[in-house]
Amino acid sequence: MNKYELVTVLDANSPQEEKETVVKEAAEIIKKYKGKVINNRVWVEKSKFSFRLKKRNEGTYYLTNFEMPGEMLSPFRNELRLSDKILRSSVIRGE
Repeated sequence: MNKYELVTVLDANSPQEEKETVVKEAAEIIKKYKGKVINNRVWVEKSKFSFRLKKRNEGTYYLTNFEMPGEMLSPFRNELRLSDKILRSSVIRGE
């Protein structure tokens, strides 16, 4: 199992309950692909973008640390891209 960091950007103007639901859905997708969530937290509560993302000007950044087999990473990323609520996401290899 490899360690990864997932950063998801959500609309800052969405209700808090909606943001939490999206983060829980991302955690469920991690579990679906044989992964394990280690840590999940708000990284930046509200940040102005330098350019618009899906017609939004501000976003909330969530950081999720997780473990997952390397061969499951590509299908995980593909499924994560299908979410309309996630403005942008990035997965990098952790330490």
